[in-house]
Amino acid sequence: MNDLRKILREQRAKHRMTQQKCGAAIKVSGSLIAQIETGRLIPQDDTAQALDDLFGTGDEIQRATAEARDDARPTWLRPWTDLERQATLLRTWEPNLIPGLLQTEAYTRLVCAGGRLSVKATENTIQVRRDRQAATVGRPEDPPMLSAVIGEAALRCGPPDVLKEQLQHLLDASHLPHVQILVLPSSAGIHAGLAGAFVLATLAGRGRAGYADDQLRGRVVTEGADLDRLELAWEIVTGLALPVQQSRDLIMKAINDHD
Repeated sequence: MNDLRKILREQRAKHRMTQQKCGAAIKVSGSLIAQIETGRLIPQDDTAQALDDLFGTGDEIQRATAEARDDARPTWLRPWTDLERQATLLRTWEPNLIPGLLQTEAYTRLVCAGGRLSVKATENTIQVRRDRQAATVGRPEDPPMLSAVIGEAALRCGPPDVLKEQLQHLLDASHLPHVQILVLPSSAGIHAGLAGAFVLATLAGRGRAGYADDQLRGRVVTEGADLDRLELAWEIVTGLALPVQQSRDLIMKAINDHD
């Protein structure tokens, strides 16, 4: 396996370029080059191509980038992220947290800190989440529809500085044409969704798959009866959730409460 960090350092040394000069040559910051070389960041595809073009390395850096991205994904998560990229519709329910595809980096760090993850595990989680966002909700061409139902508790949990930025990001995302965000108020009481978070993916040709999370790891759901149960839970949480504009109003109120 090619080591992306080693390749980039060697190419810079060969061309006698500092991190700042390398970054300036491809119109990114020197700090971004530094983060790639320390393994804290995996470049986006266009950045990897620009580096190959800069150093005349063919597609070596692009291939090393793809390998690094695969290595960062936990083995148990890979089947789901492959399905996630193929989905035309993603429906996600989160009772207590902001859904991963809508998280800011600072909020993801907060979640990792709450789980006492190591520095390496935290950086891997952030990178994988960034890649998943870019491949789905942030995809420039033909992104999947994302419908998210979020428990009101998620709007209140976290330090004000991190949470306010996260909620503003959530509000901005709610105005994207391919994103729908609904908030399920705490006043709804006990309901089926409290059993846990899940995602339903609709695939091309009307295929479907699910993903259920727990304390240890997530699992892909493909059995028809299990998917039917998740579909039922989805109908329950969407039925209890506030309409789009009322959900936005509640998110805005939570933002103002954190001033």
